[in-house]
Amino acid sequence: MKKWLEAENIEYTFHDYRVDGLDRAQLETFETVLGWEAMLNKRGTTYRQLTDEQKNSLNRDNALALMLEQPAMIKRPLLVHNNAYYLGFKPAQYQEIFHQQ
Repeated sequence: MKKWLEAENIEYTFHDYRVDGLDRAQLETFETVLGWEAMLNKRGTTYRQLTDEQKNSLNRDNALALMLEQPAMIKRPLLVHNNAYYLGFKPAQYQEIFHQQ
């Protein structure tokens, strides 16, 4: 994603929430727009290490708590552009996002 943005000469601010953290208010804003199910990275090692009981009992509150504790459980990248929120990176989608008038 960063390489694509740079190749397109698009200025951006990068926040690595795995390193820099994320506060609950930010996370709740993202969740309100995107939904916790969409934000949860089920392909990652951190999620796969949860017990079946933990996975089966996930709900909004405990999923958000897990994401705050272990930000690797949040799908990446999470893009905020013009007050819209997007998960994941697909060049065609980014082309549309940044080049629409």
